[in-house]
Amino acid sequence: MKCAFDYARANGRKKVTAVHKANIMKLSDGLYLKTATEIAKQYPEIEFEERIVDNMCMQLTHKPELYDVLVLPNLYGDIVSDLGAGLIGGLGMAPGANLGPGGAVFEATQGSAPKYKGLNKVNPTALILSGMLMLRHLGEIDAAQRLEDAVAAVIVEGKHVTYDMKADRNDPTAVGTQEMAAAICDKMN
Repeated sequence: MKCAFDYARANGRKKVTAVHKANIMKLSDGLYLKTATEIAKQYPEIEFEERIVDNMCMQLTHKPELYDVLVLPNLYGDIVSDLGAGLIGGLGMAPGANLGPGGAVFEATQGSAPKYKGLNKVNPTALILSGMLMLRHLGEIDAAQRLEDAVAAVIVEGKHVTYDMKADRNDPTAVGTQEMAAAICDKMN
């Protein structure tokens, strides 16, 4: 929770939402919510709220713009991250950052896709944007922005994108993983 508030403070975010199921998981999620509420008091400049996980899912589908930084235990985070990925175009688009007091791990939200290994088919956006999040975390703000802008430019152009980003998934103009990544690199130059 402290990492979430520190992230919000460092990145000019206005609100942190703790997501839980304390109405049912009274001990574990009750402790989580109690701790979240206590830590929130240390950050009076950042709005704090809590949401029950099933309601959070509904809220994100109807009013995602009302939320800024979400903090969830692992199980709920795994579920809600897939929901969020669906809202922005699919798992291939969703970067991930797992921040903690002793380290940080950056990865595509969906993890690995072994069945696609070596097929040059998977959308590289999630992994590339995870790298962008890592650059931001390391304070390399200009490099992160260049990378994010390059990804956006390739997507907006729509010419060098993978099959999952085409209106018709069978579109023969879709490119592979390597070609899309190369197009992003070209946009950075």
